[in-house]
Amino acid sequence: MPVLVITGTGTEVGKTVVTAAVAATALAAGRSVAVLKAAQTGVRPDEPGDAAEVARLAGPVTTAELARYPEPLAPATAARRAGRAPVHPHEVAEAAAKLAAEHDLVLVEGAGGLLVRFDAAGGTLADAARSLSAPVLVVAPAGLGTLNTTELTARELRSRGLEPAGIVIGSWPAAPDLAARCNLADLPDVAGAPLLGSVPEGSGALPPTAFRAAAPHWLAPGLDGSWDAEAFRVREAPEAL
Repeated sequence: MPVLVITGTGTEVGKTVVTAAVAATALAAGRSVAVLKAAQTGVRPDEPGDAAEVARLAGPVTTAELARYPEPLAPATAARRAGRAPVHPHEVAEAAAKLAAEHDLVLVEGAGGLLVRFDAAGGTLADAARSLSAPVLVVAPAGLGTLNTTELTARELRSRGLEPAGIVIGSWPAAPDLAARCNLADLPDVAGAPLLGSVPEGSGALPPTAFRAAAPHWLAPGLDGSWDAEAFRVREAPEAL
């Protein structure tokens, strides 16, 4: 799995923190890691973007960012409004392939959800993943409403000949409500893909050393970690089993 594409079911679901956890866990397993941010929006030129945040939390990873636009909008819209060239899916795929030639693992982080548009032609992260024949990790929220968006994302991936590698809950609450607890069983069912991890809420605020030490315990063996989905369900939601 030299390239892993990471998408969210929407915005603000914990995608960057999950990317950092995957990177930190791979580093701990002795793998070299590169992180590619396809398009960064809503960040000034002098501000650190998502790739830099991944490096801050995870440790020594190679970072790359293809384009940056100042307004917090979909990349195609942000590029148009800024009067700048958009990012095209084939450029994302080419950049990822070059990084894969020099690293054990390349993480390609999208912007928002799977079908957020990169360019006026409607190119998306899904198109880049298809060009790379890369698995796609889906980051989903824990609570009410997540089943619909997660299932839609998984269906769209399969319609394009792609398989979701699995689901990671981007922010597991300290006091999960009934919907979140039930979703531990329902998310893998609706997605037809395994639950591969759960990142505790607030993890992005941890000191980097604490983040790196904890990250392998948030992710399943399929992502180089030690997290056990069944044990997590039994502990967090016994009444929902």
